[in-house]
Amino acid sequence: FMLNDTQMKPPVFLLTGVPGQEAVNPWISILFFSIYVISMMGNSVILFIIKTDLSLHEPMYVFLSMLALTDLCLSISTMPTILGIFWFNSREISINACLVQLFFIHSLSFIESSVLLSMAFDRYVAICNPLRYASVLTTPRIVRMGLVFTIRGVGLIFPLPFLLKKFQYCRGNVLSHSYCLHQEVMKLACSDITVNSIYGLFVIISTVGLDSLLILLSYVMILRTVLSIASQEERFKALNTCVSHVCAVLLFYTPMIGLSVIHRFGGSSSTLVQILMGYVYMLVPPLMNPIVYSMKTKQIRARITKVLLR
Repeated sequence: FMLNDTQMKPPVFLLTGVPGQEAVNPWISILFFSIYVISMMGNSVILFIIKTDLSLHEPMYVFLSMLALTDLCLSISTMPTILGIFWFNSREISINACLVQLFFIHSLSFIESSVLLSMAFDRYVAICNPLRYASVLTTPRIVRMGLVFTIRGVGLIFPLPFLLKKFQYCRGNVLSHSYCLHQEVMKLACSDITVNSIYGLFVIISTVGLDSLLILLSYVMILRTVLSIASQEERFKALNTCVSHVCAVLLFYTPMIGLSVIHRFGGSSSTLVQILMGYVYMLVPPLMNPIVYSMKTKQIRARITKVLLR
């Protein structure tokens, strides 16, 4: 009976802050809180400006608003546990809360990957086939694309929490991040995790792998078109419209792919490197995307300046 009680008791996981740096937790908490405030304000400002300025109701800015909304939701999904650790030393998280968090983190990450792909498609059409831009990227088509991204992101991740919930956990309960990830929780199970491992790899390849490959392909075609333009000034102008998107792609995919590789194949890698990569993956894209787009997009920059000087 005691064994049954132990097995029936839902597991509680322990989240990790920055090991060995407990003395500077107050300073780390100020840094992370500042990042969250700037991220949420920046993405909210982008959404507000695009919504209120009719001249920005174009495909490029609609996709940008999708990116800002996804980043905003991603910040909200990680903020309670990360700040909870550094403010209140609240490391415990129940399995149900953990599964809900990982569902939102992974779903939103894959939705963001899809949005970045759609932005690459937007740049491809604008540069390679400008005469058909308005007829290809119509509002109904953009709405359908947004729905497909959301369904794909949510649908692929939906089975994972249920698969994880069925497992028994007996390999410790300490997670190496301040939030829950599928590959982390899965490793703590003493059940057979083959299905989860194969399905997780399939999901990564069919989302991040496929999206990054298509983004690369779109930029190969963009470069071919740009290099065929005779005027150097026109080449520069065309490429300059892609700079913000290239920055967003690098900010998102580099830490995401790095973290995924470390979790799957980097068993001997430093725990601190893993933890820092996790923070970069979660905190940097939502922080930097509004800053990059505000600096590099003339219309957004002009609108922000107008609001601030009002």
